[in-house]
Amino acid sequence: MKEKKDPGFIVIGVSIFLGLVALGYFLSSAAISVKEYERSVTVKGLAEQEHVADIVIWPIQFTEAGNTLDGTYTALDNSAELVRSFLEEREIQLDEITFSTPFLTDKSAQRYSGMENFDFRFVATQTATVYSENVQQIRQIMSELVDLGKQGVTLSGDEYQVRPEYLFTRLNEIKPEMIEQATNEARKAAQKFAEDSNSRLGKIKTASQGQFSISDRDNNNPHIKNVRVVSTIVYYLSD
Repeated sequence: MKEKKDPGFIVIGVSIFLGLVALGYFLSSAAISVKEYERSVTVKGLAEQEHVADIVIWPIQFTEAGNTLDGTYTALDNSAELVRSFLEEREIQLDEITFSTPFLTDKSAQRYSGMENFDFRFVATQTATVYSENVQQIRQIMSELVDLGKQGVTLSGDEYQVRPEYLFTRLNEIKPEMIEQATNEARKAAQKFAEDSNSRLGKIKTASQGQFSISDRDNNNPHIKNVRVVSTIVYYLSD
């Protein structure tokens, strides 16, 4: 004899089944919506500007040689005074000029140097360094350095040792403008991508500011600086 099924259990079973079907539908719909909402494009925006350096560091290295210690130091002191006068005559302030400690080499004390037949036993070197915010003025004075040679000052040092260094220290002043420029360039690229893909550009999902870099514009104009930043921005896309 077959048992009769309780209509209440049947109703409950059907309800649970329909509920699971509905839940599955809503979860599927939500997943599709989230997937559509997560459509995005990553773009980069570049901003570049050129600025003249605002600080110059200029080393002037000079050398004297002799066969007596006192005589070599005296000659070096005379050269240092000529360098100081040369700079002061061109209106460089004393607080912008520093002199390094003299460096002296005794060739007779250099064993295994292979320089036994030298003309001068002692060689002394010193460096005067100009640190100034008057970049254009100093650059003009650099072209007059030959006058020191005419006065008997022996200038020395290779290109790397005596190369002027130019600094740009006003980065914080131009940062907001450059970040805005980079952001605008990135948005233009994203907008073009959205148009080409028949999409609409949405809000920013994430954004990251790249490192600012400061480099010489070229080898012949190290006082002109190229300031550069690249921003990376991710935009949402929608149909």
